[in-house]
Amino acid sequence: MRIALDAMGGDRAPGVIVEGAIQALKEYKDLEIILVGDEKRVKKELAKYSVKGISLSIVHASQVVEMDELPTTALRKKKDSSIMVAARLVKEKKAQAIVSAGNTGAAMVATKVVLGTLEGIERPAIAILMPHIHGVSILTDVGANVDCKPQHLLQFAIMGNTYAKEILEIEKPKVGLLSVGKERVKGNELTRTTYDLLEKTSLNFIGNVEGRDIFNGSVDVIVCDGFIGNVV
Repeated sequence: MRIALDAMGGDRAPGVIVEGAIQALKEYKDLEIILVGDEKRVKKELAKYSVKGISLSIVHASQVVEMDELPTTALRKKKDSSIMVAARLVKEKKAQAIVSAGNTGAAMVATKVVLGTLEGIERPAIAILMPHIHGVSILTDVGANVDCKPQHLLQFAIMGNTYAKEILEIEKPKVGLLSVGKERVKGNELTRTTYDLLEKTSLNFIGNVEGRDIFNGSVDVIVCDGFIGNVV
């Protein structure tokens, strides 16, 4: 697999990014990494390590979206930023994935604009793996969309279900809607309406789940809006 790595993303970039890339390449022999960023600064960091025998290349990007900048800056003012260049590498099939520790909003904007979304998906979501007593579950959304409509949560559930099946190899993932009680009447207007939508799908929807269910292994995919997910 070839990964486009945002070498300028994060508070301690590019130093820790380059260091992490070297460690990953030494551990995973079938991995290729493209470091995307200020070529001069990246090469300076690379000079600290032995890169013999590893598959590593650099693609120059003249701009950086800083952590405190608006996400739309990546699209409007910094088209040659490291995250935008990395996204284009995937679009051009020069890389299969993007990894960035940088501005989350900019990463979401860049990838949505450059790569687009799957058919039927209006908004991308951020998903994380949450450890529980039997393994891991997927929690989504955790911050990309703080204001959501019911159809958005439905789409998050579909994406989470697909990830659980294809990546975690769970044959029939249990999908739950994070709420303040298990009864279908509990929650707010958003969760109650979303409940009705999820119930009509072919997903293995088990109903509402509560905070404790995130860690007890009773559910594989936990769906919520980005505000709640980020707090969790």
